[in-house]
Amino acid sequence: MGTASSSLRHAFRALRHRNFRLFLSGQFVSLVGTWMQSVALGWLLYRLTGSPFLLGLAGFLTQIPSLVISPLAGVWADRWNRHRLVIGTQALAMVQALALAALVLSGREAIGPILLLNLLLGVVNAVDVPVRQSFVVEMVAGGNDLPNAIALNSSAFNLARLVGPSLAGVLVAVVGEGVVFLLNGLSYLAVIGALLAIRVPPGGHRGRADADLWPHLREGLAYVAAFKPIRAVLLLLAAVNLLGISATVLLPIFAGDVMRGDADTLGLLVGSIGVGALIGALYMATRRSVLGLGRVIVVAVVLFGASLLALAACRRSWTAAPVLAVTGFGMMVHMASSNTIVQTLVDPAKRGRVMSFYAVAFMGSAPFGNLVMGSLAARIGAPWAAALGGLCCLAGAAAFARALPALRAEVVPIYRRMGVMPPEAQFGAGPQEVAGE
Repeated sequence: MGTASSSLRHAFRALRHRNFRLFLSGQFVSLVGTWMQSVALGWLLYRLTGSPFLLGLAGFLTQIPSLVISPLAGVWADRWNRHRLVIGTQALAMVQALALAALVLSGREAIGPILLLNLLLGVVNAVDVPVRQSFVVEMVAGGNDLPNAIALNSSAFNLARLVGPSLAGVLVAVVGEGVVFLLNGLSYLAVIGALLAIRVPPGGHRGRADADLWPHLREGLAYVAAFKPIRAVLLLLAAVNLLGISATVLLPIFAGDVMRGDADTLGLLVGSIGVGALIGALYMATRRSVLGLGRVIVVAVVLFGASLLALAACRRSWTAAPVLAVTGFGMMVHMASSNTIVQTLVDPAKRGRVMSFYAVAFMGSAPFGNLVMGSLAARIGAPWAAALGGLCCLAGAAAFARALPALRAEVVPIYRRMGVMPPEAQFGAGPQEVAGE
């Protein structure tokens, strides 16, 4: 009983920080609205056009700005006040949602303006993701609770992924997509209010970024390129997002054409990913160390790729739901493990820039994947496109597994200097191996 209680306290240890508690509570409310909008928007586009390509194009426009803008935002995150930057990005995201609501509720849901608003949201997210990721370390007052904060933030993200699509499926059927967009816009008040209540120590302003923007950007790029462990983690993340996670943009097609369902079916499919992802995030929260995450990444990507192959064979929502739960678990564990490794190894002075490249790997590669998946689905069907994505993920996992021994050689001295591992431990080794069992 005592062990279980200790594990539970350990799983939520980052909540002892007031700033992080405020942020997480406000973020959860906003994320529920974000997932509601994501499902409603996918269904709206599919209802208006029936086009797999336009679904892919919408995803492309939401994520392509990350490829160009996120690296610049990383420099800003290392030079400017991250707290104020996050407040600004959340306010702009609220404006985007309210504009989308006004467009649809007024009966002017034309494809062009909708896609333009998607592009605007992409620009906002391109700045928000690296800044917010690097701001987390300030909310937990140092690095000791950072891995747990990352896991809890991921838990909130995926609990919202579970709640939001379920609500969206009901609300779209009852009141329509426009009301869902309006509710999402209002949900940003929660996170903005929480951010305004956060008090960060002085020193958040790091100087001017305009005079030396490009040298700082080149310095961050050279750091990532030369540091093999971070480079390998980011390359695998980019490959999985390019050819694997992009397959989830096809879920409206699986729900409507393959499974002959409606918005409720789409909500079930997206919600099933949320269930698995929430389980994965909670698993990450219970981990006590960064040790072993190299091999965890390999297992997570294998599960993710295999689940996409299984999804290709599903023709009923009740068979697809558990498969997509595995998809969500693998996706979440891979993402959180990658985030934790990068944030643990990175030079604090370069955190914003490195997390901007994390954002590029996580979001910047996906636009091209969305276009590829949309085009493939239009030519060969959504099931075959998902299967191809799964095979590519399995190939990426195999390549990363082969590279692990070389990565251990670089990481072991760093972890020993940080005091997070005993002399006999190795990067990628599991707890039993570290203990000599």
